Amino acid sequence: MKFDGIIFDWAGTTVDYGCFAPVKAFIDAFESFGITPTLEEVRKPMGMLKIDHVRTMLSMDRISRLWEEKYGRPWNEEDVCQVYEQSERLILKIVEQYSDPKPYVVETVDALRAMGLKIGSTTGYNDAMMALVVPEAAKAGYAPDCWFSPDATGQKGRPWPYMIFRNMEALGLQNVARVMKVGDTVADIKEGKNAGVVTVGIIEGSSVMGLTREEYEALSPQEKQAADERTKKVYEDAGADFVMQDIRGILELIKE
Repeated sequence: MKFDGIIFDWAGTTVDYGCFAPVKAFIDAFESFGITPTLEEVRKPMGMLKIDHVRTMLSMDRISRLWEEKYGRPWNEEDVCQVYEQSERLILKIVEQYSDPKPYVVETVDALRAMGLKIGSTTGYNDAMMALVVPEAAKAGYAPDCWFSPDATGQKGRPWPYMIFRNMEALGLQNVARVMKVGDTVADIKEGKNAGVVTVGIIEGSSVMGLTREEYEALSPQEKQAADERTKKVYEDAGADFVMQDIRGILELIKE
C-alpha cells in the first residue's frame, strides 16, 4: 500500500497524552452551570467541532434531564452558545500546558518525512487554540507541514471531511486512496471515512482510552490488554481500517 501523505489529529494523537486539555475545559464549563458531567459523557463526542461537542453533551439523556431540573426548562441554542463560550475561555487558559508530543511521535514523524511523506493535521481546536499549542509542540520537535481547524472550513468540523481536503490541497496530495488519517476518537475515524482516505486509530494515550500515561503504565498486563481491546473495538465499530498500539505502527504499515 503506497501513501503520499499522512494527516494526524492533534490532541490525544500526536500531543497531550490522553487528550486531557479539552476534557478539563468541558467539565469545568458544565460545572459552572451547575451540571457535573461524567468522563464518559465528556469523551463520547471528542474530536467534534467544540460547539457541536457541547450540543451533543446537552442532548444526552442524563445531562438534558439535569439541565431541565436545574433551570425549569429544556436547554436551547442560547445555552449551547453560553456553555461553549465558557469552555473556550477555559481551554484557552490551559491548552498551552498540554502541548507535549506523545511518546514516539517526533521520531516517527521524522522517519515518515525521510520516506518522502507529507505530514498534515486536522483538529477539533479552533485557530486561536492552535496558535497557542502549535509553537509549543514545535519547540518540542513536532511540527506538521500544515494544519487546518474548523475555522478554515466554514465551521464544518468532524465528521465533515473538509479539513482533510484542505490538507490535501495544501500538501499537493491528489489521490485519497494514497492518504492516511490517524486519530484517537470516533470522530476522527468518521472524518477519514467520509473523505475516502485510509483510517487508523491509535490505542495508547487516546481519548477513547482516557488514561494518563502513569495510569496506563500502572495497569497489570491483564488490565492493559482489557483496556487495549476495549479501545480497539470502539475504533473497529466506527469503521477504522487499521488500529495501532501506538504511532510507531504506522511505520510498519507503510513498509508493508
